Amino acid sequence: MQRYILLRVFHTIIALLAVSIIIFLLVRLSGDPVSTLLPAEATLEDIERVRIQWGLDRPLPEQYFAYMGNVLQGNFGESLKWRGQSASDLLLQRLPATLELAGLALLVASLAGLPIGVISAVKKNTPTDFIAKTLALLGQSMPSFWLGTMLIWLFSVQLGWLPSYGRGGIANVIMPAVALGLFQVAAVARITRSSMLDVLDSEYITLARIKGLPEWKVIWKHALRNAAVAPLTYFGVIIGGWISGSVVIETVFAWPGVGLLSIEAIRSRDIPVVQTIVLFFSLVYCVSSLLVDILYAYLDPRIRYDS
Repeated sequence: MQRYILLRVFHTIIALLAVSIIIFLLVRLSGDPVSTLLPAEATLEDIERVRIQWGLDRPLPEQYFAYMGNVLQGNFGESLKWRGQSASDLLLQRLPATLELAGLALLVASLAGLPIGVISAVKKNTPTDFIAKTLALLGQSMPSFWLGTMLIWLFSVQLGWLPSYGRGGIANVIMPAVALGLFQVAAVARITRSSMLDVLDSEYITLARIKGLPEWKVIWKHALRNAAVAPLTYFGVIIGGWISGSVVIETVFAWPGVGLLSIEAIRSRDIPVVQTIVLFFSLVYCVSSLLVDILYAYLDPRIRYDS
């Protein structure tokens, strides 16, 4: 068990290092950041002075090692667009909005996906099962940006029930959370259905029915409790995906989270902010995947690295 966990931690560190190198190189291919620091009428002397000031005149390997040395000390650099603010401060300011959106998206996926999966398993090969699987498939087939646009058109433009953009009360987060969470409903429903079908064929479920327990108690208490292992571990992966994949939804709804901040930083070629956000997204996704792998190892002792 310890060797398995250490290997997974080692793989996570390697993945994060690889991401840091890739994003470091990619952001420098997007354009010269000096153009965002100086006005159009800047002289060549001004440009060279700024390059030296920000260390952009040094070779790329030297710039990378200097950057990673600062990161390990908690210094992610100062924003080029938002002067006077560090990249990490900007991320922390926007993070609560993204966590709020991801949390409500998780609620949407749970409240819709788990019941659909349970009902689909109990009503296997019936019209109810077909309808449940069709609805779940439609939810995963619709692109989130298209769904978000349709929700705005219907509930904001046509009906005027919900605000179309910004962060405020609960009304503001309903449509973004639905647009973000509905995509995962199908996956949660399929995983729940598969797990429930395995559990429903178990001997202890048959024994519970022979004892005369109510069917609702057999399904929702005994069967679902044991079938919930796979969906719960999957939630660990999709939470990381929601936090790092909310860029599109935050842009559609002008939701002031980390995703929208990343778009603003990319447009401004704000290298320190872009690098910080991508590293944060990578860290969240890698750590969530690591925790899921460790949870699987504890739940299933057969998972090991033997060689």
